This record gives sequence, structure tokens and C-alpha cells, in this order.
Amino acid sequence: MRKFWKAAKDFAGEEDGVGVVEIILILVVLIGLVIIFKKQLTSLVKSILSKITSQSNSI
Repeated sequence: MRKFWKAAKDFAGEEDGVGVVEIILILVVLIGLVIIFKKQLTSLVKSILSKITSQSNSI
């Protein structure tokens, strides 16, 4: 676990690395997309899970 935190600190300290602002902007865009397409994503996940359940019962 210490190696992970050391690697994370080293990555955050690099000048060439991705900045915190860019990461926050990417997260905001992803969260916005999830909010916009919530109904479609929910129906997609439900259909996938129902297919998995029905196909696993046939085995």
C-alpha cells in the first residue's frame, strides 16, 4: 500500500503529468454524461443483467 501512495505522490509531483484541473474537468464531464443519460444507462444495464440471468439458467 505504501508503494501505491509513493507512486501517486511521485506522479502528482511531476511537471509533465496531468494536472489536477484536467482530472477534475474530466470527472465533471463524465458525471454530467451519466446524469444526462441516466435512464438509458439504467435500461441498458437492466437488459444486460436479464440476458445474463436468462442465459445462465439455460446452462
